[in-house]
Amino acid sequence: MKSFDHKVILITLVIAVTSFFIVDLALSSTQLDAALMLAVGIIIGSVVSQFLKSDTQQEKQSNLSTTTLYVGNLPYRANEHVVRELFEEQGQVFSVRLLKDKNTGKRRGFGFVEMSKQDAEKAITQLNEREFQQRTLKVREAKQKPEGEMDHSPA
Repeated sequence: MKSFDHKVILITLVIAVTSFFIVDLALSSTQLDAALMLAVGIIIGSVVSQFLKSDTQQEKQSNLSTTTLYVGNLPYRANEHVVRELFEEQGQVFSVRLLKDKNTGKRRGFGFVEMSKQDAEKAITQLNEREFQQRTLKVREAKQKPEGEMDHSPA
């Protein structure tokens, strides 16, 4: 479960109160209930805060350099959630992709984890050659495929 971002809550409250006063001034001639005006202010504040939050998240991700890690020798029973939890112990994980055989649908025993560059270096140090579900993991920076190349072998 995600924790609340205190900055977003504070911004939401400020915008809600400001919106309340704007609505109060704009609609003061109409005899609207104060509770209704507060509700409208909160709705406006929520919408604005969501725009601010999404812009802030996009900025953070665009400013953050990421690295894709190759994770080999994974147990076949391991799923994306378990691998994500393992790597989140080392830092922020943006994505986890575990490859499956196209014909059988079974996992192939390797995958890729995308992390911030700084956290990825820590993950390599901490998790390479570490035992995980009775298998010794191989963790290293993934090799980038040249544009247009369709290689099905592990990185």
